[in-house]
Amino acid sequence: MDGLTIRNIDEANIEVVKNVTMKKDQESFIESVEECLEEAAEYEQWCPVAIYHEEEVVGFAMYGAFGKNPDTWIDRIIIDQAHQGKGYGKQAIHLLIDIVTKKYQVNVVYLSFVKENVVAKQLYENMGFTFTGEYDPEGELIYKYDLVD
Repeated sequence: MDGLTIRNIDEANIEVVKNVTMKKDQESFIESVEECLEEAAEYEQWCPVAIYHEEEVVGFAMYGAFGKNPDTWIDRIIIDQAHQGKGYGKQAIHLLIDIVTKKYQVNVVYLSFVKENVVAKQLYENMGFTFTGEYDPEGELIYKYDLVD
């Protein structure tokens, strides 16, 4: 996908990944990379990853599966403010859907976002995600992507 890849976070890239930042008006939409990494350290189900364009870190994402028959989530996706508007978010979501559906052997992937994030809503709906009619404990809209539908 045009040089975009998803890679594990390790000692070689963690400091660069921590520098992924959002625009000021997006900061209320999602946790910072630092907060996400802290949560991933606390809950082993979370898999934080770096989003690369060729050899440059352009974003961060986190996914995971929970429960006996796991609900699989793309929980966080952040494209660095310097790289927004280049289509990396959409490409990364396609790659993440492929990764999580194969890794967890599922046909449904969930994500959530605050209702004020109209850009995310439009992107996810254009990609085929649909609103479940449910909200997470923080009041975020829960959307799902079904490979079978």
